[in-house]
Amino acid sequence: MKPDTNPPGCMISIIIPVLHEQETINILLKHLSMLRTESPFEIIVVDGSSTHDTLDSITQKGVLLLSSEPGRGQQMNQGATSAKGDILLFLHADTVLPSNALESIHKILQDERLAGGAFDVDINSQKFIYKIFSRLISLRSRVTRVPFGDQAIFLRKKYFDKIGGYKEIPLMEDVELMRRIRKNGDAICLLRDRVVTSSRRWECEGIMVCTLRNWIIRTLYSLRVNPKILVRFYD
Repeated sequence: MKPDTNPPGCMISIIIPVLHEQETINILLKHLSMLRTESPFEIIVVDGSSTHDTLDSITQKGVLLLSSEPGRGQQMNQGATSAKGDILLFLHADTVLPSNALESIHKILQDERLAGGAFDVDINSQKFIYKIFSRLISLRSRVTRVPFGDQAIFLRKKYFDKIGGYKEIPLMEDVELMRRIRKNGDAICLLRDRVVTSSRRWECEGIMVCTLRNWIIRTLYSLRVNPKILVRFYD
């Protein structure tokens, strides 16, 4: 499947799925407003909570606010449906883009062969173990060509629509999408620029426990265990 091309300077839609992120969302939105770019972009926040607590806490103007059934796949598809941009950038609420992120995306997608891509990642911690772990995540993504959602996946919108978007499953929606792209024989690019993602889950659960659990879940998913079963283990 040949990716549709986009001209330089086309709009990027930044889609942020959220669930009870009222303490972090305004910090993220302020950062996004300061990104270095001469091209237009829009920000879409999709809340998976019926209480809309994150949406109610947003103070920045000009942000498109949507609600959805819970689940990142559902939320990101909802955002993509409403997006006006030619490029979709899926951003987790606890992940910060490098200041030149949008410029880098525009530059790399001038290559007509690419459907999209993602970034290398740093975990936001001064502990040495997290620096090692960050490098291992980036190396794994480059070897497998399957980046995770917290690496800020971006795709051409026409391509995303053509392949059917995210599969609406309880987890592993990012892995499933990337594997589908790889199976189709389409190319993505892993940018050397680094996003910075929060260490909060690793800090809360312990890095070894969290890493082992994630490895087991990915292995079981590869063995075709139903994500509805895996999500109980993840929670």
